[in-house]
Amino acid sequence: MLELRNLSIRLKKTGFELVKELSITLNRGDKVAVIGHEGTGKSTLLKALLDRDLQTHVDVFGEMRCRGTIGYLEQDLGKTWNQCRIQDYFVKDTPDGPIRYERYENLKHLSEVFERLVFSEKSYHDNKTLSQFSGGELVKLNLAKLLIQDVDVFLLDEPTNDLDFETILFLESFIQTENRPILFVSHDEKLLENTANGIVHLQRVQKRTKAKTYSEWCGYQEYRDLRLRVYRSKLMQARKQRSDYKKKMERFRQIYQKVAHEQDQTVRNPSKARLLKKKIKHMKSIEKNIEREKDRFIPIPEKEDHIDIFFSDSVSIPKGKRVIDYRRKELKRDNRVLSKDIELSIVGPEKVAIIGKNGVGKSTLMADLYEELKTRDDISVAYMPQDYEDLNEDVPVLEFLNADYDRKKEAKARKMLGALAFEREEMTVSTRSLSGGQRAKLYFLKMILDENDVLLLDEPTRNLSPLSAPEVHEMLLNFKGAIIAITHDRTFIENVIDTLYSLDETTFSKV
Repeated sequence: MLELRNLSIRLKKTGFELVKELSITLNRGDKVAVIGHEGTGKSTLLKALLDRDLQTHVDVFGEMRCRGTIGYLEQDLGKTWNQCRIQDYFVKDTPDGPIRYERYENLKHLSEVFERLVFSEKSYHDNKTLSQFSGGELVKLNLAKLLIQDVDVFLLDEPTNDLDFETILFLESFIQTENRPILFVSHDEKLLENTANGIVHLQRVQKRTKAKTYSEWCGYQEYRDLRLRVYRSKLMQARKQRSDYKKKMERFRQIYQKVAHEQDQTVRNPSKARLLKKKIKHMKSIEKNIEREKDRFIPIPEKEDHIDIFFSDSVSIPKGKRVIDYRRKELKRDNRVLSKDIELSIVGPEKVAIIGKNGVGKSTLMADLYEELKTRDDISVAYMPQDYEDLNEDVPVLEFLNADYDRKKEAKARKMLGALAFEREEMTVSTRSLSGGQRAKLYFLKMILDENDVLLLDEPTRNLSPLSAPEVHEMLLNFKGAIIAITHDRTFIENVIDTLYSLDETTFSKV
């Protein structure tokens, strides 16, 4: 059991609240999804529940009670574990920490867990370093380490990041059938729809100046429908109040003007003038009462998931233009053959997605495609790598978007950053300090500003909130250029992609 009472989390530096008075109790069978836009504190909430004393950048208030131990699946293993051997990874808490010899007892379950995760046990016995595994394989290792421990509550932070379809389906099944309480963050709409029976929603309102935290015991789709109904109802009420006020004021002014006109015409009738003067005084009192109605107006509700950016219609690829004609007898990484006989031809504004098991070489293929395309003068290519490597340095946000310091481009960038819910101070901070979802949005914004007509996207929606993802899908669906994407986002494939390819150790073929 995990119980939270009036839990609030505030940033130490600014005092801004990320989580506001959250009260919820998770019992056996509860699977609660934490949703919210990028930068609202979803990962911070999970980390605070794991150990509130380790959160140096936030203050945590309220009560947290957990009956038993917590198992935490972090969003990113990070480079700190890169040189750690896989066998040490399973018996240590930190790369430089001591070996926890009691953990060896847990390793007897490892073969079974690896089989369920479709992960090669040979890699464990080869004792590779973690730097030798793909992003998806690292997620599987993180999950395997968690599953062999005897924990009572699961905290999962973006568990489907970089996983192949087979493992995503396993993870869905695991969440559905697991009786121990699970609190998880995910961008995967299908996973949310298929697993969650409760929702915690972290929201910023009043132009992102205040935090609101909601909790509902319902499924994700039901919550979205409920939220939409509440939004429409409040919007209708707010508009009706303003419409009624406007009509009252118009009627009042018509009557007032008529009375004022009559008063002007009664110069020779003092008795009537006195009556009209009293009437005007009374009407001014009525006017004040009508104006007071404005103080009781329901605020116009904010549409939180709106992303008001789009590619220009002038950015396009002609239907008959050959974008790429790529052929490789062998695809290699570190002198290891990953796949063979790869052929990919794209003509016109086609939207292509590549799927395949973890570690098969999809990201290597994407990087190779970029190397082939980036020297072309007849197209403008953008590359969004899976790890956002261009944003790992201390580069200010606006400098990343506008490296040439073009004044008009900077003004446009600021306006569009605002449309993406970036605060003014967030426009000048280092890109390294942004959340994963904010980094993804930054790449999309740069593509729009640079007017790229060919987009190479490696897991483009992996860090986007499910509240943002539908808007991004719509933006890419309407894009008139060509897209080559690596993705395991089932909703993205359904909504955006024209042609699907599968990569494995021996073939590259249409699905």
